[in-house]
Amino acid sequence: MGKRRKPSPPGRARLAVVTTAMAGSAVFAAGTAQAEPAPTLDSVKEQVDRLNEEAEQSIERHNGFQEKQQRLQGEANRMQEKVARGQDAMNQLRTQLGAIAGEQYRNGGIDPSVQLLLESDPGGYLAKAAAQNQVVDSQAALLRQARDEQRKLDQGRTEATATLAQLDAAGTALAAEKKQIQDKLAKAQALLNRLGAADRAKVNAQENAARASRAGSRGETPGYTGPATGRAAAVLQFAYAQLGKPYVWGATGPAGFDCSGLTGAAYRAADVKLPRVSQDQWNAGRRIPRAELQPGDLVFFYGDLHHVGLYIGDGKMIHAPRTGKNVEVLPIDAMPYVGAVRP
Repeated sequence: MGKRRKPSPPGRARLAVVTTAMAGSAVFAAGTAQAEPAPTLDSVKEQVDRLNEEAEQSIERHNGFQEKQQRLQGEANRMQEKVARGQDAMNQLRTQLGAIAGEQYRNGGIDPSVQLLLESDPGGYLAKAAAQNQVVDSQAALLRQARDEQRKLDQGRTEATATLAQLDAAGTALAAEKKQIQDKLAKAQALLNRLGAADRAKVNAQENAARASRAGSRGETPGYTGPATGRAAAVLQFAYAQLGKPYVWGATGPAGFDCSGLTGAAYRAADVKLPRVSQDQWNAGRRIPRAELQPGDLVFFYGDLHHVGLYIGDGKMIHAPRTGKNVEVLPIDAMPYVGAVRP
């Protein structure tokens, strides 16, 4: 008679069932996570637009920090050259004072008037006395000059040190702003990458159609033909020639532009220098009511003035929009309009 198998304890059997069920649930959950639907085109576009707007705000701050860094670097270079010249002057004065001190030492440190009294020739005494007074006066003047030069040198070093500290701070701020821009643009690109194939194709088709319309029906860049004349015409002729070039943050041409880089370059073509960033360009001329807009005027957008374009007439502008797009013509009502300036 064979041995009867000993039945498993009830607790162990229940544990096996529970474990199997949990494993099945984990597999189901993993499958559910993998099957997460791709985001919709509208939701992605909304998030991408927001990230690009935030990036453009950072870009204008970045441009401001960069301009400040360049200005401070120039000041620091000039101050360091000034300090070097002051040090050379001090070295020459010290050489002269050293020669005087050596002469006094060689003369035994005797008071010059006493030395003159010991002279046997009265005529020689008087001549030497006059010469000695001149030497004393010259020495005093040399000492005063040395004190003045040292004071200037110390002040120059203090100012140079302060400017170099500001330069370091501007460099740190510039690097931090650059990282923010890169992070926002990377997030925007990651969102676009999550779109389904059909939505990606739709976005590409929209971009291609926009480029084609900007370039003209025969693939040519249109030129400006009026009605502006003079300086405004030169500004717009330059701007029209940039249509289709890529937006490149921090760029002022010629291969690409950001928004204030384009407006600044256009006005440089008309021999007018504008500040680097859009917020400063807002203060670079006379405010113009919307009803009085003329081609060539600067038009500004958003409450913090972080975007600027060039008015071309008929309610439209040329502007450098954002990363991933090209210089284009766009109605000024496509963005929150703030006002206009005529430099």
